[in-house]
Amino acid sequence: MATDSLLTRLLAVFCLLLATTLASARDQLLDRIVAVVNDDVILESELDESLDEVRARLEKMGAPEMPEAELRKQALERLILRRLQLQEAKRLGLDVNDAMLRQAMETIAKRNGLTLEEMQKAIAEQGMTPEAYRRQLREEILLQRLHNREVLNRIQVSKAEVDDYLANQAPPGDTQLSYHLHHILIPTPEGASAEEIAKARRLAESIIDKLKQGEDFATLAVQYSKGRQALDGGDLGWLEAGKVPTLFARELMDMKKGEVRGPLQSSSGFHIIRLDDVKGKKRQLVQQTHVRHILARTDEKTSDEEARIRMEQIYQRIKGGEDFAALARAHSDDKASAIKGGDLGWVDPGSLVPKFEEVMNSLKEGELSKPFRTQFGWHIVQVLGRREKDVTDQHQRDLARKAIRNRKAEEALQLYLRKLRGQAYVETRLNDQP
Repeated sequence: MATDSLLTRLLAVFCLLLATTLASARDQLLDRIVAVVNDDVILESELDESLDEVRARLEKMGAPEMPEAELRKQALERLILRRLQLQEAKRLGLDVNDAMLRQAMETIAKRNGLTLEEMQKAIAEQGMTPEAYRRQLREEILLQRLHNREVLNRIQVSKAEVDDYLANQAPPGDTQLSYHLHHILIPTPEGASAEEIAKARRLAESIIDKLKQGEDFATLAVQYSKGRQALDGGDLGWLEAGKVPTLFARELMDMKKGEVRGPLQSSSGFHIIRLDDVKGKKRQLVQQTHVRHILARTDEKTSDEEARIRMEQIYQRIKGGEDFAALARAHSDDKASAIKGGDLGWVDPGSLVPKFEEVMNSLKEGELSKPFRTQFGWHIVQVLGRREKDVTDQHQRDLARKAIRNRKAEEALQLYLRKLRGQAYVETRLNDQP
């Protein structure tokens, strides 16, 4: 009797195991393999998920419906190419660690005006688990690293290509930049003595003072200038950028309309110029900041707290009247700037790390920051000045270079993907019946 009971229980367990095995086999059959990619496979569930994303995107674009067979074929090909790239990244030893992933997530959140927690909540509301989002983002970063290494970092754009683009492919109506200038020349004779040069400088400086007091430029040009256009009130008319004397061009880069500069010394004497107007290309102005700093690095020898205390002491010494430049030369760990009293020169937006720029931009001219931390260590910053710089010509060249680079990158990436596809073993099973 006991034996019959045991056999009954064993039979029940066997039937349960058999049912579980059959259910598992059925599930596996339902989630069948639709492609073999080298030593990996793509499952139908992955293809269905990709198809849902493609359909949603096409619907949002208002695109006409595609035949289902063609849509499945294209979606599968995209999955195959993605899998090949991930395999290649793994073969090359590329990786995305947790710190890189978190930094990317924080950047995306900040770009969307969210905290990391708020972004994770928004992702969950869209039906994606945090694990799935992190996996997808990790793969995207990995693919970008692969593209940078194998494609983008190998692209070169020559000066001749930029010149050709600007000459032949720039958008219509993009004309040469021109300046309308007024000019006063106080000459110095050839082989002038130091006394003659000093006398000419004093006269030029007195004219600058008269202009600051509101006297008319044209009247002063007629009265004092020895330039060819003196009798025209010093009006040089419109000059194309390429025809502006180099001495003036350096000043025009950051001059505003109506601004006067001088005296500017050359071999012919002292010049005073006024910018009346600009036409042609739209002027691209950036605000530059003249800044200096003192740095205390943190490393295996210096803890974060030790560096902070050291900067706090230097900060108090500066506030107490000690010379910033002297302290920078003696104590800053940024040796390149330390020899210049901590001077970083005129810096463009985006050229320094974000935290440094954030503090720098919050300061007024002459203002000193309290010690603050970046990834390089602890800093004290002082803003020495601000100015606007005209980067129009450089901006146009940068846009041209970017356009050429993007075009080359797209062509090179397509060639790279075709090469990966051609060298791989790929077997598709879209037509197989389950």
